[in-house]
Amino acid sequence: MRELRGIGASPGGAAGPVYRLAPPPALPPLAQTVDPEAEKITVRAAVVAVAADLTRRADTTVDAAAAEILRAQVMMAQDETLIDAADIAIDDGADAPHAITDVLAGHRAAFEAAGGYLAERISDLDDLRDRLVAACLGQPMPGVPDLGHPYLLIARDLAPADTAGLEPGLVLGLITAEGGPTSHTAILARTLGIPAVVRCAGILDVTDGALASLDGASGVVVAGVSAETVTAVNAERLAEIERRARSQGPGRTADGHPVALLANIGSVRDLTGEVEGVGLFRTEMLYLDRSDPPSYEEQVAAYRDVFAALPGRKIVVRTLDAGADKPLPFLRLAEEPNPALGIRGLRVARQAPSVLTAQLAAIAAAAAATDADVWVMAPMVATATEAAAFTESCREYGLATAGVMIEVPAAALRADQVLCHADFLSVGTNDLSQYTFAADRMCGDLADLLDPWQPALIALLASCAAAGVEAGKPVGVCGESAADPQFALVLAGLGITSLSMAPRSIPTVRESLAAHTLDECRQIAEAALAAPSPEAARTAAANASRQLRLGDGASVR
Repeated sequence: MRELRGIGASPGGAAGPVYRLAPPPALPPLAQTVDPEAEKITVRAAVVAVAADLTRRADTTVDAAAAEILRAQVMMAQDETLIDAADIAIDDGADAPHAITDVLAGHRAAFEAAGGYLAERISDLDDLRDRLVAACLGQPMPGVPDLGHPYLLIARDLAPADTAGLEPGLVLGLITAEGGPTSHTAILARTLGIPAVVRCAGILDVTDGALASLDGASGVVVAGVSAETVTAVNAERLAEIERRARSQGPGRTADGHPVALLANIGSVRDLTGEVEGVGLFRTEMLYLDRSDPPSYEEQVAAYRDVFAALPGRKIVVRTLDAGADKPLPFLRLAEEPNPALGIRGLRVARQAPSVLTAQLAAIAAAAAATDADVWVMAPMVATATEAAAFTESCREYGLATAGVMIEVPAAALRADQVLCHADFLSVGTNDLSQYTFAADRMCGDLADLLDPWQPALIALLASCAAAGVEAGKPVGVCGESAADPQFALVLAGLGITSLSMAPRSIPTVRESLAAHTLDECRQIAEAALAAPSPEAARTAAANASRQLRLGDGASVR
């Protein structure tokens, strides 16, 4: 047996034979172009075929975020500037596959130089290139193998088109050599309830068909396990799935302390099963890939659909989180030297205030038409002054409960001052990690710094929670770290009042909280806070939890 270590990205255990993605097509040697017009026709036929395939995947996937990315890929493929550039390359002597490769290489370099959100789209460009080249060559599309039996999928990384059609009953687990805990692959794995490990060095050296096991919490992968181990791990997995199916009711600790368990969604399509409410309604899905902003009526209808689906329940709406490293064409913002540190989130209102006011008006109208408990929060708030201005705007539109996201360390350090104006805080641990550790979310070599178990991040969470307790106001966590059942104990122990995550993750977190009292959660949080590293924090929390469940609480005090 050989033990490999990566970063746990989606909790749970799985075991079985490993198989990798079908490889991308090999680019043949450049052929002498004897009929440029035929090559141009080949490019256009490839665009039509790939666009149709991606559209079909977008229409059938259960994941709304993946569907949006796939539709964005379709728009990239059909972009006339790409086709025109390919025509020019063909006129210069390239054949169809090389023309597409060369043109998209230029786009790739531009995305990489821009960094931030555009850098996150590099894998989408690479996937689009591979599909267009395969279509030009008349070869099968690269992607997930259809084996007819359960297996663990291994890959360097996964593109949205690969993940859109994943079937949890066949793909038991995901292991990637690259990526990070906030990557699209990791988020989708949590959404689908598939155990996953990312950034696992050496996984691509494991041969197809070899038996392996993975632990999506610890990040440990063991290659070369026995058939008996596979049977045992998957039996426990099935038992866990059955426990989740029986789990219901509000989130609370063993002694009845409430910790609301809420859903992260992008549209009404993401609401699966019974939920207490929504802790993060991402509204930017309405705005993506548009040359003009959505109309007032369109916004009202989209928000009303979600509000009407959860009558009487809490729904936290995040205002538009875009700009800079998440560009939207209609904003027409200037290029920036460092987009991740530029005009994004609430800062867009500095240059385009009507975008925010129009959105607040639409949210208020939709809220008035339903009886949902609508809360509103702004992303990328850095100061108490910004928090005060936002909450005042919300009040002007009749939105009674207004809060802010804590993603910037400055806001976390002054959480008490921010809460003088905001009604609540919601910590976005993904971005807070990025800015705390100066580690871009797409830089795989720095993925360990984005581990939510980093003690410095836990300390910032503790500071925010303490400020909430002092002010008597709620402080939630809406980053995907809330989906880790062990980390949820730490968050509850720190004083976090709500946890928001992919709906499929809620039952496991509910069961974890129900197994410990609030005092035990506090002891587990103290153990994690005292640790010198994320690995030590994870181990300390697990040991404390185990000892407390065995009745040996004194040893962790």
